[in-house]
Amino acid sequence: MAQALVAEWPEAAERLARQFWPGPLTLVLKKRLAIAGDARDTIPDIVTAGLGTVGLRMPAHPMALAVIRAAGVPLAAPSANRFTELSPTTAEHVRAGLGKDVDLILDGGACAIGIESTVLSLVERRPMLLRPGVISRAQLEAIVGPIAGAEEAQAGAHPAPGMHPRHYSPRTNLYLAMKGNLPEILRVAEDEIDQGKGIYFQHRHSPKGSPAGITIRQMPQPASDYAAVLYDALHQADQGNYSWIAIDLPPDEPEWEAVQDRLKRAATK
Repeated sequence: MAQALVAEWPEAAERLARQFWPGPLTLVLKKRLAIAGDARDTIPDIVTAGLGTVGLRMPAHPMALAVIRAAGVPLAAPSANRFTELSPTTAEHVRAGLGKDVDLILDGGACAIGIESTVLSLVERRPMLLRPGVISRAQLEAIVGPIAGAEEAQAGAHPAPGMHPRHYSPRTNLYLAMKGNLPEILRVAEDEIDQGKGIYFQHRHSPKGSPAGITIRQMPQPASDYAAVLYDALHQADQGNYSWIAIDLPPDEPEWEAVQDRLKRAATK
């Protein structure tokens, strides 16, 4: 099905699909153009924001696969959250975020991985990582060779989801604390937050100079476990009516690339 939707299915796409599909890898390729009088197996421009490329993914969840088999056609599947807002990882998150704007929610349980798919563009000669994910840069490079990094998206349609500078953001003010340094954060933000009504997501560093009464949530140590619970923890913080969220920023190491990407976009004002 995927091959019929694109102008070219390169060998790199074949190797990656065999290794990681079904699973959390989105491949961006040039989409197939309609032939005069025959629009079958072509993707409408409204689905791709008018771009000449398309992101393709085969999900691993049995419910999603069952829906695709039942439909018998490719499905356009945008994220179930509003633009720039926090991603859902449960059906309840979708209900809370979209409410009556959706007619039906299929509840397949909580997301196992927790963050969005890795997005890799194969449009140019050298593959380009548009969004890091649980499938790491090293895993991809082991199959396709060196990968370029994407520049920050400019105005207009983005070639992949999640490239807007501000994304994955809770409603609550979110700040990144280097090595638990809360005083600097609270000093800068003192005009917009109630300093005593906050929650601190601790990873390796205890909060330094924290006001009395703040809530501390211990986050998992391994990157994969951290990613699996991150969005649910942020949803819970939103529901807790905190004035601010401070994140003990995890280490700047390869296995944390995807989590670092999500946190830095979530904290962008």
